[in-house]
Amino acid sequence: MTTPPGSIRIVPEPLTSAVAQGLIATLNAELSARYPEEGATHFRLDEDELAPGRGVFVVIYRGDDPIGCGAVRRTGDTVGELKRMFVAPPERGHGVGQQLLAALESEARRLGVQRLVLETGTRQHAAIALYERAGFERVPAFGEYVGSPLSVCMAKVL
Repeated sequence: MTTPPGSIRIVPEPLTSAVAQGLIATLNAELSARYPEEGATHFRLDEDELAPGRGVFVVIYRGDDPIGCGAVRRTGDTVGELKRMFVAPPERGHGVGQQLLAALESEARRLGVQRLVLETGTRQHAAIALYERAGFERVPAFGEYVGSPLSVCMAKVL
């Protein structure tokens, strides 16, 4: 089914799908280029973390073209983490990230998440600004990000 060329839709997508894997490969390449230091990137997201009731991976489309992705996974009874959020470079600065973030927050609420956390990098100024505009605040590093000098950890009460 095709959708109108300019329309935006955000839909769940299996992490193992070709669309998801293509977006993640592009994201990984961008992050690896931006953070070439050993151990500077945290790419882990497992399929079982996205099982029904535990998390979800979504893709944002413009028409039939995938232009971004993101995931939310529960890490505790009422805590969830944003992972693998990405918007294709030509789509940045047009509100796509805000739409994607709002959809992921909605998915987090559906999963029973009351506090949403995330990690981004110190060199991702636009991402940090997006999260701050959405009400996220910086918090001490958590989990695998403790001791990572290039990590910025943030949280928001939903």
